[in-house]
Amino acid sequence: MQLVVARVGRAHGIKGEVTVEVRTDEPEIRLAPGAVLATDPASTGPLTIETGRVHSGRLLLRFEGVRDRNAAEALRNTLLIADVDPDEKPDAPDEYYDHQLMDLDVVTKEGDEVGRITEISHLPSQDLFVVERPDGTEVMIPFVEEIVIEIDLDEQRAVIDPPPGLIDDRAEIASTRDPAEEAEEEA
Repeated sequence: MQLVVARVGRAHGIKGEVTVEVRTDEPEIRLAPGAVLATDPASTGPLTIETGRVHSGRLLLRFEGVRDRNAAEALRNTLLIADVDPDEKPDAPDEYYDHQLMDLDVVTKEGDEVGRITEISHLPSQDLFVVERPDGTEVMIPFVEEIVIEIDLDEQRAVIDPPPGLIDDRAEIASTRDPAEEAEEEA
């Protein structure tokens, strides 16, 4: 199975290094020197990682055969793809690969059907499940332990405890004002 592990960013310096947007929880394994990665678009790869280092909080990679800024800049926005055994699981019990979460049924803790996970969106602050509802609409569920309370891979489902308004229009409006005062103001 092939998994996207990073996206190439801009060139760094003049010797062929590039910044990368890491999309794996295991960069020390997937993006280690010597790793051979497929690419999207395929015409830019495969790429072999020659060196890697962290600079100002960003991972910088240099690939074999990429020796100058122009060659590095030509790789910008290329997706780096690793071959992964489909039965491989992350080391931590509460971590999952995207392919394990795709197509899981999403239900509330009360057992109400919400939909099916069609995409996992990786944002800087958190990951989101994009869930297709039975009526064809989509809802985004933050993949945080306060909301996603259980992932059951054997049953192929994710159990959620959504706050009011996340999956329906029944949002509770919190107000610090006294309802009696508001009624007087309206009169």
